[in-house]
Amino acid sequence: MSTDGQPHILAIGGGTFLPDGREGLAPSPLLRYAFDLTGQDRPRVCFLTTAVGDGAEYIARSYAAFSSMDAEVSHLALFPMPNVADVRAHLLGQDLLYVSGGSVANLLALWRLHGLDEILREAWQEGVVLSGQSAGALCWHAGGNTDSFGPQLRPLTDGLGFLPYSCGVHYDSDPQRRPLLQQLVGEGTLPGGYAADEAVGLHYVGTEFVQAVSYRREAGAYRIEPDGPGTAKEYRLEPRLLAAF
Repeated sequence: MSTDGQPHILAIGGGTFLPDGREGLAPSPLLRYAFDLTGQDRPRVCFLTTAVGDGAEYIARSYAAFSSMDAEVSHLALFPMPNVADVRAHLLGQDLLYVSGGSVANLLALWRLHGLDEILREAWQEGVVLSGQSAGALCWHAGGNTDSFGPQLRPLTDGLGFLPYSCGVHYDSDPQRRPLLQQLVGEGTLPGGYAADEAVGLHYVGTEFVQAVSYRREAGAYRIEPDGPGTAKEYRLEPRLLAAF
C-alpha cells in the first residue's frame, strides 16, 4: 500500500527493464520510482503477465529481473487456472502490482472473465500502487490504440477506465501511434489524454495527472486534446529526469 493512502498509477510507455548484458533484463529507474511510490523499504510486489499468456519463460525472466530489487515478489497467472487460491486476497495484500506488455485486448477479456477488473479497482482505491508498461499502461485508461489485432494499429475503446483519458504508448518508437491517437481524439472516438515516449512514465494520483518521469533526457510526454471538428492538438510535457541507481 502507498503510505500516503492515495491511489497511484504509473503508466509506462516502454523501457521498464533494460538489457543487462547477459541475455537478461535489469530494472530501469522507472521501476525504482514505482517502488518508491509504495513508501515501503521492502514492498510486496506482484507482477501479472496475462498479456503474454502467462508464458513460463516470461515469468522466469520477470522473476530474474525483479531479483535485484529489495522486495517480496510474487506473480499472478490465470493460465491454465489461477495460481493462487484467493486472487482478491492476494492482490489486495500487495504494495505494488506490475502488469507486463503484450495483448491489451486479451488481457482485458481475461481479467473481466475472472473478475479482476473489479478486484483491481478495489486494490487501487485501497492504495495499492498500479503500474505496467505498454498494455500494462494502456489498460488503466479509457482507451488508446493497439496492435492486439495485428500489425496495423486499431482503436481500443473499452479500457478499464480507472483513468478517464486516452493513452498513447511507444510514442516515439512506433510511427503509427502518434497520428492514429491524434485522429481518434480529434474525431471523438477517444477522449483527450496523455502519451509517453519510450523510457517515460505517466504518474497519476487518483485520476489527476501529476507528472511525467524519465531516465532519458530527450524523451517526452504529451497531452492530446480535441481542437475543433476532427482535429487534435498535442502539447509536450517535460518529464522529471530520474537518476540512475
